[in-house]
Amino acid sequence: MEKGRTAQVVRETKETQIRVTLNLDGTGVTKISTGIGFFDHMLESFGRHGAIDLDIETKGDLHIDMHHTIEDTGIVLGQAVAKALDGFKGIRRFGCAYIPMDETLTRCALDLSNRAYLIYKVDYLKPKVGDVDTELFKEFHQAFAMNSGACLHLETLYGANSHHIAESGFKALARALRQAVEIDPRTGGMAPSTKGVL
Repeated sequence: MEKGRTAQVVRETKETQIRVTLNLDGTGVTKISTGIGFFDHMLESFGRHGAIDLDIETKGDLHIDMHHTIEDTGIVLGQAVAKALDGFKGIRRFGCAYIPMDETLTRCALDLSNRAYLIYKVDYLKPKVGDVDTELFKEFHQAFAMNSGACLHLETLYGANSHHIAESGFKALARALRQAVEIDPRTGGMAPSTKGVL
């Protein structure tokens, strides 16, 4: 992996075995294997649009369902982002993105504040996208927010196609994160907070 803010996190439980390696200063090169085709596609979009080099290998208990695989991948990805940020020093901290996909428009506002919170206002018209239960996308974003230290607000303003709704959400998160993790030369390498630490 090229130089930059990098991290690797490995997590093994009775339900999942996950390895995430990333570079926040990458170009969006991805290698994703979770055993869930649509989820792989979402994570590839996340890496590409976040300009994050991302290598994810997840082996989960898919013979039960997809819940543990998707949620636990969000946990480890969030931990890897937090680890690569190394105390949130010198970053812009805030990011925002609007992503249109045909009839759908989704907004993401993000604060890398080390005070995790999720507002998720996303309604799906179908219970599944491909084989994936659409309710699991909230579980991913919740896990990512809690483990990255992000205050994450994600809202689909309108949309009719569940594929577009899900994908615009991952892309909006990626674009907002890309802004938030950028190094701000005006911070002098300090955490962007009046407290001096995040």
